[in-house]
Amino acid sequence: MGFRELQAYQKSFTLAMEIFEISKIFPIEEKYSLTDQIRRSSRSVCANIGEAYRKRINPKHFISKLSDADAENTETQVWLDFSFSCKYIKKEKYNELILKSEEVGKLLNYMMNNLNKFK
Repeated sequence: MGFRELQAYQKSFTLAMEIFEISKIFPIEEKYSLTDQIRRSSRSVCANIGEAYRKRINPKHFISKLSDADAENTETQVWLDFSFSCKYIKKEKYNELILKSEEVGKLLNYMMNNLNKFK
């Protein structure tokens, strides 16, 4: 199995792509702030999962990278909060994206708590 088969990777990648699509409608003045930040943090979740998988032989490194992925996932939620509060996304879309992000967080925590299943 490779990292692309991990549920956490697949769901975080899908979420990052949804965020990319929805952020296309953000105002131009947000291009180098909110738009850039939410895209970077959501993509970083996927990147950290990929890196973690390659480091799974060392449990401390594996957990560290998964923890980084979880932190980036939380950062994405903060940017979603701003996106909603600034009225760039509707409540329904906000709730949907937050729910997906929380699911990614649960999968990351499962991985951190069940290291032996990923060796």
